[in-house]
Amino acid sequence: MIPIPQYPIYSAMIDLLGGNKVGYYLNEQNNWDLNLQELERSLQDAKDRGIHVNSFVLINPGNPTGQVLSKQALQTVLLFCSKHGLVLLADEVYQENIYMNDMEFVSCKKAAHDLGLLENDAIELVSFHSTSKGIYGECGRRGGYMELTGIDPQVKDQLYKLASASLCSSTSGQIMTSIMCRGGPQPHEPSYSSYQEEKQTLLNSLKRRAQLVGQGLDDIPGISCQPAQGAMYCFPSVELPARAIQAAKEQGVSPDTLYSISLLESTGICVVPASGFGQKEGRFGFRTTFLPPEEEMAKCVQDIRKHHEEFCSKYE
Repeated sequence: MIPIPQYPIYSAMIDLLGGNKVGYYLNEQNNWDLNLQELERSLQDAKDRGIHVNSFVLINPGNPTGQVLSKQALQTVLLFCSKHGLVLLADEVYQENIYMNDMEFVSCKKAAHDLGLLENDAIELVSFHSTSKGIYGECGRRGGYMELTGIDPQVKDQLYKLASASLCSSTSGQIMTSIMCRGGPQPHEPSYSSYQEEKQTLLNSLKRRAQLVGQGLDDIPGISCQPAQGAMYCFPSVELPARAIQAAKEQGVSPDTLYSISLLESTGICVVPASGFGQKEGRFGFRTTFLPPEEEMAKCVQDIRKHHEEFCSKYE
């Protein structure tokens, strides 16, 4: 089971390995939250089609959707997976990127512990973290880890075999992963103060950029954007004229691909069509990051507004 929308590496790997994708929809109108009824619907639909579902992907904070799930939502997922015997794959690589003051990241392992699932060996959980996101790696350093909880020792042995048969991350990536796991410089170390100052400066800037882009896009008539609570992305919905949808069909591309190419050609802004992540039928949009400098992001939002007006005028 994979979320829709979702980071496409999951759907690509399922296809590569000959598996079946079972999508569960996130609720865009409720800040991309999830609910038990949709999970049960998706699982039952798969069973009715003769599909044996064995695992469940959860991305928190969300990519491409940018939501931060509550502890209650996590526990709903954990109990669902425990009930149906699904291995929970918890993608938590954006856990440091939280932008709302009233929100915090809660790991699936912490939520499982509080439910008593770990003590009772009632959940199989694989947790992923990476230096490539968050603050440490700044999307450049490549390193990370997965933690196995409640996994059979024989399965662990096979996973170690697979890992040892492939190339490891670079030396710098391994060093960054070590630093990340120990929590960065410690209070007694010389670099602690400068590290904390730099980290907080970066995080505060990301908070401002998340607000600037999310609110700026949502203010454009014809574009709706949920707040970016975490991660590095906004995933707005875009209303497109019927003639634009027809033009895309004639060109053999998705409507939001037509829109994204037009945006790139007219402004130089590169976004990813939402169709690449999965979405409900009839929805169109794109994913954009807010990593460029603040002054550039403000101009980008204005350029997107101008392009949207011109694009809709062209196809009216």
